[in-house]
Amino acid sequence: MDAVRLIAAGRHALAQSGAAWDIVGEAWQAQALAQGIGSWLAVTGPPELRSEARGLGEAGGRGCGVLDRATLRGEGYAPDLPPRAAQLTEVTDARQALLGLQALLGEVGIALVGVACGTDDESLYWQCIESRYAAHHSSEPVPAIHPPLARVS
Repeated sequence: MDAVRLIAAGRHALAQSGAAWDIVGEAWQAQALAQGIGSWLAVTGPPELRSEARGLGEAGGRGCGVLDRATLRGEGYAPDLPPRAAQLTEVTDARQALLGLQALLGEVGIALVGVACGTDDESLYWQCIESRYAAHHSSEPVPAIHPPLARVS
């Protein structure tokens, strides 16, 4: 599936998430997608962008690692299921994919702050804080990648 469609699915799933742990699970999904798109562009993207794309992939991978998957499973979210990113087959419009990914990671960050502010559960609070930081860190390479794409396209 194309990256732009996967990002749209992620944004929709995040918008439909009501429970706190579902939002944290969607943050994990977004990080996996950042990792997948970054890795894809690092291999197949324009040569001048591959270093930054590799950074995006690595940041997404680190973002996946900050989430406690055992806790997520205990709360009903099933991160052992393949992430949406496993469905990634192409990045036909790198610029749109990166802009959409940046928007998704921003929305994830906002949702995580909302959950963190509204919980008394210390474990959930710290999962949100760490995930929020990871989402922000994952979105940092995107501006370095997509402006040159505007000139290349």
